[in-house]
Amino acid sequence: MNMKNGRKTDLTVSGFSKLPKTEKINWVARHYFESADEVAGELRSYWQEEEAQKVIDGFSENVISNFVLPYSVAPNFLINGRTYCVPMVIEESSVVAAASSAAKYWLSRGGFKAEILGIRKVGQLHFLWHGGEAEILHQLMPRLRERLLADSADITCNMRGRGGGVIGIELRDFTEQEPGYFQLLVTFETCDSMGANFINSVLEQFAESLPVFFAEQACLPAEARQAEVIMAILSNYTPECLVRATVECPVAALGEFDGCMNPADFAARFARAIRIARIDPYRATTHNKGIFNGIDAVVIATANDFRAVEACGHAYAARDGQYRSLSDCRVEDGMFRFWLDLPLAVGTVGGLTSLHPLAKRSLQLLGNPTAEELMQIIACTGLAQNFGAVRSLVTTGIQYGHMKMHLTNILNHLNASEPEIAAAQAHFANRPVSFTGVRAFLDGLRTGQQVH
Repeated sequence: MNMKNGRKTDLTVSGFSKLPKTEKINWVARHYFESADEVAGELRSYWQEEEAQKVIDGFSENVISNFVLPYSVAPNFLINGRTYCVPMVIEESSVVAAASSAAKYWLSRGGFKAEILGIRKVGQLHFLWHGGEAEILHQLMPRLRERLLADSADITCNMRGRGGGVIGIELRDFTEQEPGYFQLLVTFETCDSMGANFINSVLEQFAESLPVFFAEQACLPAEARQAEVIMAILSNYTPECLVRATVECPVAALGEFDGCMNPADFAARFARAIRIARIDPYRATTHNKGIFNGIDAVVIATANDFRAVEACGHAYAARDGQYRSLSDCRVEDGMFRFWLDLPLAVGTVGGLTSLHPLAKRSLQLLGNPTAEELMQIIACTGLAQNFGAVRSLVTTGIQYGHMKMHLTNILNHLNASEPEIAAAQAHFANRPVSFTGVRAFLDGLRTGQQVH
């Protein structure tokens, strides 16, 4: 129960999903906001034109409005000899600037190199079997594998025609941790699609076929002819769907840095900062968050699943039992080398990539890449973001550039006028930016006091 205008209001609702969108908005505005008409109008103001909005409404349930995020681009990304202008959707002001700066920095130093280390995706069928020794299941696996593939042939037909499909089926025994628990670990190639729906459809067919297969094994005792499927679902952990992005150049070519830091000192400080992120999970978490600033922005811009990408990346960062940096650095024989290995399952066909209007434009902007090419572009953007962040940390400090980019947000928060914004930008061009400092500067302007 909530109180509104001194009266108790029951905020539960039945049949909400069946209401027209306008009625959904009115219900939310009426029950949760004082100025209901104003809020309802504001929510409607973010709607797109009718046909475009109809597509967007189909993406989710109970849509009442659209949440706007900036759509930016980062130019000058030289990747494997080709120059890209990378689309990025993110609200953090310094991210696109850092990625663009790093891209331009490496443009004259050979650019980014990227390679695909693997493209296999994973699904699992979890089941219980109490029929005796696991060796019996291993003996049955060739026939079970054949049966599963045959029963799912109509689902995999198109994907096999494109060169993909089911790559392998492995039996895994977890009975020591959970009595009777076994798993089929299934690997897939999904070509240019992310493949979630395809993988889940195949696995659900496997789930139907597996109990039937066991029931038909007349040579087994009765208890061994029963298998109970617990669940069948893809895994977002895809360590064999892996991309590597790299930059390297002679240490001497790194150039001079703020604070009169010479190339050798910069390389040593940078490499040590990366080693710290390999050693310390507290630092590694923030370090990898910076990497995902770049990765997520491109994943979202291309309408891929940033939540799956994040979950997989963080699991991979802890694959040896300790959470570590996803990037690494070596300074050897006069060469600076910085690289990132990232498990990354994305698609360029199917799903929202072909439905979301800006996602389609993003892919066109990138030259309509294959899924493997998109993996490389995303990884290079993450590496660029990481380079920019660590470069700032070991030279000027992260706040100098970050708060410069944040100045506009602070001024807007303080309701600065256009003349005040121009004056503040000039004043803080060579000064540290802080919320308190900007507020004091505006107060000085507004009261006619000189600000130094």
